[in-house]
Amino acid sequence: MIKKVFFVACFLCINALNSQDKALIEFENENVTKSEFIRIYQKNNSGEMVRKSSVDEYLELYINFKLKVMEARHKGLDTLSTFKRELAGYRAQLARPYLSTETIMEELKQEAYDRMKEEVQVSHLLIMAKEDASPEDTLLAFKKIQSIKDQIEKGADFSEMARKHSQDPNASTDGGDLGYFTAFHMVYPFESAAYETEVGQISKVIRTRFGYHILKVTDKRTSRGSMDAAHILVSTDPEISKASDPKAKVDEIYRKLKNGDDFEEMAKQFSDDTQSASRGGRLPTFRVGKMVSEFENAAFALKKNGDFTEPVKTQYGWHIIKRIKHYPLASYEKMEGEIINNIERDSRAGITEKALLSRIKKQYGFNENKKSLDEFVPLIDTAYFRGRWKKERAAKLKKTLFKIGDKAVTQEDFANFLERTQTKRPKIDPGVMLEERYYTFVQRELLRYKDAKLDEEYPEFAELMQEYHDGILLFNLTEEAIWNKASQDTLGLQNFYQDSKEQFKWEQRAEATVYSALNAEIIDQAKKMIESGVEEQTLTDSINATSQLNLNYEKGKYEKGDNELIDQVDWKIGFSATIEKDGRFYFVDVKNILAPSYRTLEDSRGLITSDYQDYLEKEWIKSLREKYIFKVNQNVLESVKSALN
Repeated sequence: MIKKVFFVACFLCINALNSQDKALIEFENENVTKSEFIRIYQKNNSGEMVRKSSVDEYLELYINFKLKVMEARHKGLDTLSTFKRELAGYRAQLARPYLSTETIMEELKQEAYDRMKEEVQVSHLLIMAKEDASPEDTLLAFKKIQSIKDQIEKGADFSEMARKHSQDPNASTDGGDLGYFTAFHMVYPFESAAYETEVGQISKVIRTRFGYHILKVTDKRTSRGSMDAAHILVSTDPEISKASDPKAKVDEIYRKLKNGDDFEEMAKQFSDDTQSASRGGRLPTFRVGKMVSEFENAAFALKKNGDFTEPVKTQYGWHIIKRIKHYPLASYEKMEGEIINNIERDSRAGITEKALLSRIKKQYGFNENKKSLDEFVPLIDTAYFRGRWKKERAAKLKKTLFKIGDKAVTQEDFANFLERTQTKRPKIDPGVMLEERYYTFVQRELLRYKDAKLDEEYPEFAELMQEYHDGILLFNLTEEAIWNKASQDTLGLQNFYQDSKEQFKWEQRAEATVYSALNAEIIDQAKKMIESGVEEQTLTDSINATSQLNLNYEKGKYEKGDNELIDQVDWKIGFSATIEKDGRFYFVDVKNILAPSYRTLEDSRGLITSDYQDYLEKEWIKSLREKYIFKVNQNVLESVKSALN
């Protein structure tokens, strides 16, 4: 199903009305001006030759869109809580670029790229401490890891200490070794410690959301870059692979590749990785840290494009890996977009947020009466730390806490915030707790104030929000009026099928089984066994007893054009002649020739449902054009065409 965000992209971006523009389309409660329509049309037809007829076609589509949005509003879909939540979610995403600090972002982008030039191998030791841990527990965890660090610096083996003390569940087996990684693979404080610590040295104690860490940097190397590769997988999982002996099968495949068999064809026929097999074993481009280490090391060890490895064992089974193309680290300019996306998802975003808050205060003016916060201290008791505190405790507090622009934020607002955001937590000093909650409260109010100004300060943001607003409405209405109806209206679909049955017919089909064999001798053996009554699966199991590559088959009902091999043979019942193609041998066992016939509704439910949706759409648009009044001013339309030409 088409994603909501892009559902109406070709019809959207509606500006505020310009009173000096003439109205091109007059609806009951709004007009679309000439300049609006021209801008929308050009946005969605950029780079194309403009034809007068295409303007007319686009105008009709645009009117249909506007009528559907009017219908959605008439039904109150824009008042539903689900709609409001979804739109708010999109707004938060769209607002993110406007709520960042360019200077800090530039520094973070350059730092990340510089780090991506190098890959670092690290072992670590973790003592867990939750972010909301009590000061006592936090101090205890810090003292424990500091003690361990002191022992390591006096000569204790890092790996042994990690196995003994680290609370990373893998440390007991790997001694804390994390292998190689680069920027964005770890949380930012951890990454920074890794890159700022020299090889062979122990880092200072660092704090992340997981707890306290110490790191030992064991190696740094120049970036390996990235690679396009393909692989053939023989799984060792019996639920995935049919091979009785996976190692024997992969060795046999490897020998054939060494003898010149085509890697892509072998992957298509024999790889247990079904996703990549259809692409000849080709994998998405990867860099360090994206694959298990055994696979990654073997792949990057290949020196030339086209080279392939001996069978490599990983936790998934046996792989033969082919290097397609190696890429050194791309330039900063080419990677900038990817780096920005990673920063926005990373804990680095907190750095830009602090800078943004400072900028918002400066832009709009920020004044606070911090002493008003002190009046909450005697009101915070054990009820707050049990999550049961009530704002009525602060009912007498009415003073202003701070002002941002033209907005005053009061003690009452803060009391509401305290009640809504409280959770059960260990008791700490009320003053310390209030300072932490106050900072979070100020941060939230500053961002809310800036967010509320976006539509006013950035017209392009307002236009984009209108796109999302109308796009979600139109998606939800179409889902209700067309998609759900087409799938749920059993009687309507049946009637539509009966009325348009002639459109849904099978051409002549061959019911057949296609066999693929290693050589012509196996073809002859298979034919004899089939003639004696052996079923397909029993046949392949028997012939493949000596090699998993001997014989494959597929069966079905085929029209002309469905299968290249079936198209080559005579359509008559029985065995076809043997066909040699790409080093394999094939024959077709034609079981039956099926005369042209009507598709049943069950045969082609997807196709028939799609046509039924088109029918419902046309009827729906017809009813909307009868329901709502609108007018196109022809003289303005002609001037639009002239302007576009």
